Amino acid sequence: MSSPKDFVEVSTQLLHPPQTSDDDDCFPQNTINNNKVVIFSKSYCPYCAETKQLFKSKFSGVKVEVIELDGRSDMDAIQDYIKEKTGKRSVPQTFIGRQHVGGNDDLQAAYKAGKVQTLLEEAT
Repeated sequence: MSSPKDFVEVSTQLLHPPQTSDDDDCFPQNTINNNKVVIFSKSYCPYCAETKQLFKSKFSGVKVEVIELDGRSDMDAIQDYIKEKTGKRSVPQTFIGRQHVGGNDDLQAAYKAGKVQTLLEEAT
């Protein structure tokens, strides 16, 4: 059985690697850059649970990095960073292949349109 830590979040907007040395140690950006799928989540959020369940049930062979923000002291800083990059501070926020897919509704729509599969195939 997979744990929530096997999941990651996605978006439709490509996030480029950091350009300055200040961003080199940026946890959220490094996590996005170094994982095929990243989901920024909160453990109690029902929409986050739906997002994680989609990957667990439909893409069980894909490693997903789940960052449960509610257990972190830097939660606000991570959410602020994600908002700066995507315009959204809410969770879940999913990234596939460094592309921002969005929240749960965005992810579900992308899945139904076949875009999640395409993003996963294109992700390195």
